[in-house]
Amino acid sequence: MSVSVSLDGYVEGPNREIDWHLVDDELHNHLNEQLGGMSGFLSGRVTHELMASYWPTADAASSSDRRGSEFWPENLDKPAASAEPVQEFWPEGGAVSRGPAISKPVAEFARIWRDMPKIVYSKTLQHADWNTTIVRDVVVEDVLALKAKPGGDLALSGADLIAEFRRHDLVDGYHVYVHPILIGAGKPLFSPTDDRAGLRHVGTRTFGNGVVLLSYERDSAS
Repeated sequence: MSVSVSLDGYVEGPNREIDWHLVDDELHNHLNEQLGGMSGFLSGRVTHELMASYWPTADAASSSDRRGSEFWPENLDKPAASAEPVQEFWPEGGAVSRGPAISKPVAEFARIWRDMPKIVYSKTLQHADWNTTIVRDVVVEDVLALKAKPGGDLALSGADLIAEFRRHDLVDGYHVYVHPILIGAGKPLFSPTDDRAGLRHVGTRTFGNGVVLLSYERDSAS
């Protein structure tokens, strides 16, 4: 799994705000490198629909003509005439503000997202484009078969879907991007559970904007 959190452990604010996420060019390029090497993106319906509302055309020559259709994670009802910058949405839960210019990292990830095989877990979604397969339930045997296929890792995102995968003991790695902010309330990354899982620390990286990546893997000895 790969996810952004506040220092106090929330993935979004009480009203689903993620405008506090910090994604500059350094982190943007890192995410492109990491996610571009995956063999697939796994998400729930809400995350997928937010991604699909922005990334398919994010590398258009100009964003100034598309403001009415862009995704604003901090306020889905924000008027098109707002002067606030666009918030791009990331699989791991991050957002980066930008103005009208399309940066190279944005254009690169738009291509990555369009081409990447995607699975969206939903009991209600009826149709999805952009190389996306809809799956109704998390079936352990099916996920294990996906994981056994050759290629890169699978990128898992969304707190609810992560919880479901954890319940089935299907999460092998935890890549947590800790943002330097306390938001006080919201949706926590991990809900209370009786399950206990030992992890092994495999890396730490501090980015120039203060975000710290903590990486852990399943501890086979636990």
